[in-house]
Amino acid sequence: MINHDKRVLAVGVFAAGLISSVSFASATEYPLSIENCGTVLQFDAAPERIVSLGQSTTEILYSLGLAEKVKGTGVWFGPVMDEFKDVNASVPRLADNDPGFETVVAQKPQLVATQYQWHVGPKGTVGTTEQFNELSIPVYTAPADCVGKDNAGGGDGVRHEGFTMDLIYREISDLAQIFDVEDRGEELVATLKERQANSLERVTASGHDNVSAVFWFSSPEINSDPYVAGKNGAAGYIAGKLGVRNIIDSNEEWPTVGWETIARANPDIIVIGKMGRRRFPADDWQVKMDFLKTDPVASQMKAVRNGNIVVMDAQSMDPTIRLINGIETLAEAVERLSASN
Repeated sequence: MINHDKRVLAVGVFAAGLISSVSFASATEYPLSIENCGTVLQFDAAPERIVSLGQSTTEILYSLGLAEKVKGTGVWFGPVMDEFKDVNASVPRLADNDPGFETVVAQKPQLVATQYQWHVGPKGTVGTTEQFNELSIPVYTAPADCVGKDNAGGGDGVRHEGFTMDLIYREISDLAQIFDVEDRGEELVATLKERQANSLERVTASGHDNVSAVFWFSSPEINSDPYVAGKNGAAGYIAGKLGVRNIIDSNEEWPTVGWETIARANPDIIVIGKMGRRRFPADDWQVKMDFLKTDPVASQMKAVRNGNIVVMDAQSMDPTIRLINGIETLAEAVERLSASN
């Protein structure tokens, strides 16, 4: 088993207020107009109060050194990044999942940032964009959830264009501009790009150019067809960026595929998601691991027999700031595969 510990973002020093670098970006000029998910948001000044709904968006704000402006959070999938434990402890958590509309409004936000339109959008479970706009509260939506994606049907939506990390970089840059910390945004994006480039170099240096993989997020029941990554989502992006062949050639983000089909493809590496939630038994990565080792079909795959099972933070398989961790995790797995051959 390959178990990858979460890496610490070098830019985490921002959250501790240890910024000492020279500013290279120009200051934001207000009034500011930002195009976001088909709407235009306008700001006369940097907001002083923000409510963040979505762990990735919250961690981006922390990475930009904006924790003191975050007056409430919600929609958490697991523990906060280690480097932000202290700052996060001082920020009110309105709910682990979806806070109520009145709870959000009670924080008097000058901006609501949401990771998913499922929570704040045309049919949001927390509230609709229109409801917040009626109170003159602008809503910023993570571009990864609306660019190349159709959320009209609710739920997770349908991604009709492949995800790219540029969508996360856009969110970082937008928020940095809104809050007049563009120098921090540029440095954060540069750091993430450097980490991605380093991972690609490691895979290239390994000499492996025909590695296959499957990404198992979860399953409704442990013996049922698993949710695995298609090619249009974040996990598909990880594989494609590193030149690893995703055995699931589906446009869906997380299609269900039978184990017999997966076994016939016989991937070199199996990536299993680790998460804090327990909606399904298979949300527990150890349950996944036990299944792979004991199921008559799954246990015969070469990845299982050779121990090439990678435990990956589930948020690193999704369109989040942690996706770079996922790229590093898979790059390390390819290196180890090369070393064992």
